[in-house]
Amino acid sequence: MGEVVVLFRLMPHGVETDMNALAAGVKSAVPEGVRIRGIQIKDIAYGLKALLVAAAMPDAGGVLDQAEQALARVPGVESVEVMEESLV
Repeated sequence: MGEVVVLFRLMPHGVETDMNALAAGVKSAVPEGVRIRGIQIKDIAYGLKALLVAAAMPDAGGVLDQAEQALARVPGVESVEVMEESLV
């Protein structure tokens, strides 16, 4: 079984969302077996920012869905989108 690296884009509830607190919440929310490889705050438009999260996980059924659902439950997250997925 291989490993997959996934780039998630997390959109906050609004421009007033503390992106550093959001990043800290992401680090503690990922399920077992998922490793955060990088987090970046990216400007979108009109003061709105997105959180880009690179995560590595086993290439097993359901792991990606579990990670996506865990990230969606982080307080302050409006939506989660898989931007890229790559087999390592």
